[in-house]
Amino acid sequence: MTTWFSSPADAATRLREAGYLTDDATALTAYLAGALEKPLLVEGPAGVGKTELAKAVARATGAELVRLQCYEGLDEARALYEWNYKKQLLRIQASSGQGSRQDSWSETHDDIFTEEFLLTRPLLSAIRREEPTVLLVDEVDKTDIEVEGLLLEVLSDFQVTIPELGTVTATRRPFVVLTSNASRELSEAVKRRCLFLHLDYPDAERERAIVTSQVPGLDDKVAAQLVDVVVRLRELELKKAPSIAESVDWARTLIALQIGDLDEATVARTLGVVLKHASDQRRAVKELKLATA
Repeated sequence: MTTWFSSPADAATRLREAGYLTDDATALTAYLAGALEKPLLVEGPAGVGKTELAKAVARATGAELVRLQCYEGLDEARALYEWNYKKQLLRIQASSGQGSRQDSWSETHDDIFTEEFLLTRPLLSAIRREEPTVLLVDEVDKTDIEVEGLLLEVLSDFQVTIPELGTVTATRRPFVVLTSNASRELSEAVKRRCLFLHLDYPDAERERAIVTSQVPGLDDKVAAQLVDVVVRLRELELKKAPSIAESVDWARTLIALQIGDLDEATVARTLGVVLKHASDQRRAVKELKLATA
């Protein structure tokens, strides 16, 4: 069994040193995912640090990150493995005409379905690695529901079955993180195999700590003003609320512009850093004016 973190406190400390500030629930669940060797399903709105948690675990433990970015239309060939058909065809052509047709094809068939012709994709790559590995299955809710079937064998037994080669079982289980924006409900079969963590936007105090840790030169007064505006923006009915990463980008913007006071004019001038829809910007300018009137 691989020891990822020795305790929840150890997880919190090492993740913080890797640049990721956790709350108690996140530190506890990260520790348990490693101790129990269970996949971790992290759900929540976009931009709250779900993907970054997997990256931070990799940084904190010195493991390699293997990422499967999910999208509509993802299939087995892109998630697990596929055969190098061009190379197989060349081998078949090179073998044609040698010996009897039946014997030649039998030998060639056995020859072309070997490691030499196997193209590994993220799931199989993570299973086969002997070094510590963090497997990130990012935005799993964006795939078709059929893709979840591909994950079940990996999540249950940490193995992949290749009909031509047999079953590949992990010698060292990866630390698995699945992220979901909850755009659709995942199957109970997938959920049953995972620990669950819901991440939401942090409270003002924790977000200020995150921003100042990522942008050390930010004035405390400006940091407080920035977080206050971001919290108010998230209370509006927007197409896309500001993420934590966008809060950090805004802080870096203010430093680049050498701004020491986040007044109404500066907010309006730099809103494009945190709001990426024109309608959201118009609503924000209007609502923030009403709030300060």
